Amino acid sequence: MKILSIYSPNYSKKLRLKSQIKFVIFHYTGMQSEIESINRLKNPKYKVSCHYLINRKGEIIQMVKDKNIAWHAGKSRWKKFINLNNKSIGIELVNRGHQFGYQKFSIKQIKSLIFLCKRLKKKYAIKAENFLGHSDIAPLRKSDPGEKFPWKQLSSQKIGKWYQEKKDFKLDKKKIKNSFFKNLQKLGYRYFNINKKNFKDKKVIKSFQRHYLPSNVTGIIDQETFKISHFLAN
Repeated sequence: MKILSIYSPNYSKKLRLKSQIKFVIFHYTGMQSEIESINRLKNPKYKVSCHYLINRKGEIIQMVKDKNIAWHAGKSRWKKFINLNNKSIGIELVNRGHQFGYQKFSIKQIKSLIFLCKRLKKKYAIKAENFLGHSDIAPLRKSDPGEKFPWKQLSSQKIGKWYQEKKDFKLDKKKIKNSFFKNLQKLGYRYFNINKKNFKDKKVIKSFQRHYLPSNVTGIIDQETFKISHFLAN
């Protein structure tokens, strides 16, 4: 598959080693057209960019070279890592997003995305679980790639983490909230306090649901939400 190029000047000039690339972060563009998205990503005024953009036709466009640090993740955390720009490849998928009419990702887009991810995974020895969404690493600010992103489909190609049902599951309703956030902490989510209720918690819960329970993005820890967190973390 051919990769096109439209380079952006928006990246850190310091080069990084191949071994420093540990994550791939998925985004949607959240703008009304492909042209508008590309213009924004290459405009020095906005200080934002990505390594790759995949349009609705499935064309892959490289905008920043892998060895350079693109500005796509912003303030972000996952496990012990802070500011994931330094450790990641950023991929934008053209989609109007929640603000302008959130679309289902096209079949051609996802086919190209799988091709690109397999290539990056092999080249940089990236773990399957380190393919993440922007909302996973920045849940207080972001909701992309959103609940229409096909995480389960990608996981069948060993891209991203998914869960398996376990028959011996038992629910202790008294410990559900505390146990849920302990599970999220094991997975890598941050921006919450296990021991203290916080207004931020709902955004973190929604982020988790967008990834693993897209039919029920409520911000409430119901039985199904908790069960999935348990299957993933244990």
